[in-house]
Amino acid sequence: MVGVSDDRREFRDLASPARAREVLAALDVTPAPETVPLAEARGRVLAERVDATIDVPGFDRASMDGYAVRAADTFGASEADPARLSVAGTVHAGEEPAVEVTAGRAVVVSTGAVMPPGADAVVKVEATTEADGGDAVDVRTSVAPGTAVMLAGADIAAGSRAIGPGTKLTAREIGVLSALGVGSVRVRGAPTVGIISTGDELVRPGDPLDSAAGQIHDVNSHTIAAAVEAAGGEPVVYPHAGDDYAEMERLLVESAADCDLVLSSGSTSASAVDVIYRVAEERGDLLLHGVAVKPGKPMLVGEIEGTAYVGLPGYPVSALTIFRVFVAPVVREAAGRGQPEPTVVTGEMARQERSAEGRRRLLPVGLVEDGTGDRLVYPVDKGSGATTSLVDADGTVTVPADTAYVAAGDSVDVALFAPDARAPRVLAVGEDDPLFSRVLDDVARPRFLPVGTREGLRRLREGVPDVVVVAGPATPDGDAVSLGGWTREWGIVVPAGNPAGVDSVADLVDRDLGLVNRARGSGLRRCFDDAIAALAAERPASRGALTDAIDGYELTTTAHESPARKVAAGDADAGLGLAATAASLDLGFVPLGTQSVTVVAAPDRVDKPGVRDLAAALDDCGGLAAPLEGIDPQ
Repeated sequence: MVGVSDDRREFRDLASPARAREVLAALDVTPAPETVPLAEARGRVLAERVDATIDVPGFDRASMDGYAVRAADTFGASEADPARLSVAGTVHAGEEPAVEVTAGRAVVVSTGAVMPPGADAVVKVEATTEADGGDAVDVRTSVAPGTAVMLAGADIAAGSRAIGPGTKLTAREIGVLSALGVGSVRVRGAPTVGIISTGDELVRPGDPLDSAAGQIHDVNSHTIAAAVEAAGGEPVVYPHAGDDYAEMERLLVESAADCDLVLSSGSTSASAVDVIYRVAEERGDLLLHGVAVKPGKPMLVGEIEGTAYVGLPGYPVSALTIFRVFVAPVVREAAGRGQPEPTVVTGEMARQERSAEGRRRLLPVGLVEDGTGDRLVYPVDKGSGATTSLVDADGTVTVPADTAYVAAGDSVDVALFAPDARAPRVLAVGEDDPLFSRVLDDVARPRFLPVGTREGLRRLREGVPDVVVVAGPATPDGDAVSLGGWTREWGIVVPAGNPAGVDSVADLVDRDLGLVNRARGSGLRRCFDDAIAALAAERPASRGALTDAIDGYELTTTAHESPARKVAAGDADAGLGLAATAASLDLGFVPLGTQSVTVVAAPDRVDKPGVRDLAAALDDCGGLAAPLEGIDPQ
């Protein structure tokens, strides 16, 4: 890696979002048009006008079943005084007429049949009666010339403009092109977009991961590739570059030669190891470094070897946000798709969110409907490094740079991530629990935010969620409605066979054992702290003295399986957890007690369809085909 010890790029004079869009719009990423078979043209954008070279239809044709006649022979005909015409023959669709209509004669025709010579109208069969054993027909109405006849070129006339350039080809346009006999069309080329992830810590999904070495899966390559494809581009994912300058340079130059646009993710910040901007400076032109927006400040824009280049931040939320807001419009324009009308909905902010940072903020938010059907908006910003923000949010609220906070009750506009984005049918928050996860599988379009019991109850007081999962002795304030519950066995998860012989909380206090604890807001942590307090009363000793004696008491995790997984990996001697978790991971377990879990609903939400569905699923949970060990549905 190139040495850059003290020569770090600082973010001075951050570009405004408007300036960033202006620089990006000036980049040339438009590919050459290409010719594709009509069968592959759906969704593509027409590059040039298509004119009709034939009439459609190419002949005068009958538009209904009946009799082809000379209109003059029907004048004066009525129900009381029909006109009798002799039947000269029949013409079916798809055949050339072998008979002519002359005065006093008619020809049987099918819908779509070529009009026989001499005929200028069709009498529908319902207005006629056979006569003389089918050799004649009585016409009981008069018709004008052109009745029930589609003249040649009436649909599309030869020489006329059929479809103009810039038209997205859907089933309708392909139908017109098919009628014109067009076998292939000239369409706008889809811009090829090279995608390169940087960072020594990245491993491609599907490859083994060494978490102890700080490795994480590469989220951005596939995420950005999917976003490129949705915008109309053709993604090309290149090998991972790591943090090696020479490899970054090689891949960026290679992709610049192959693609219309190059995107990298990571290595764009002011860190000494983030040096990708040097490649742009040395092998092209760095036009912009840093934008006054959150998330996504360390964005690069420039050219490498004459090819447009954008450096996205490394954190997935930042990378996808910057792509969606700034880069996707460029890809869409290059593909000829134009820009979709933004889908914006208005709602009421459910809780206050501070935002004074001097940068425009694109705040990820979720949607939920209250008991009266009004739309509420709540922040789900877990930070740019939290990939779950990608699925827990429905859109973004733009907070101006000079806004200190958005207050609860404020009306806000939410730019949805997708036109079909909808609020979940039921929004649940609170304690992470394996049985509740299985219950949610039987509920349509739920969303669960595992924020812990204490935080869940706080959000219930704020009026945000429909449902809260409460574990332990904590109880909701007010008139929350219980939907059901169960008890679960909790205790200390240890390695299989319990090699250290752990049998109580006292062992954690008195012996040199490493523990992984749960976060303070969880109901499991509350029960554990109560057990420590009971031990302190027995000794007697202060609770603080006992917690200080536990190695790892302050080492906490938010998910119920995380302590157990630390134990399974050999990184801890013990973890606070559930019997069900220990059993699923083939670990040992020291029971310390049982804990109640209750699912409660906000009183004004119990009649929401999603809440009713959840209540029904909870009623059924006692009959699970494979009950979880240590959990007793009530």
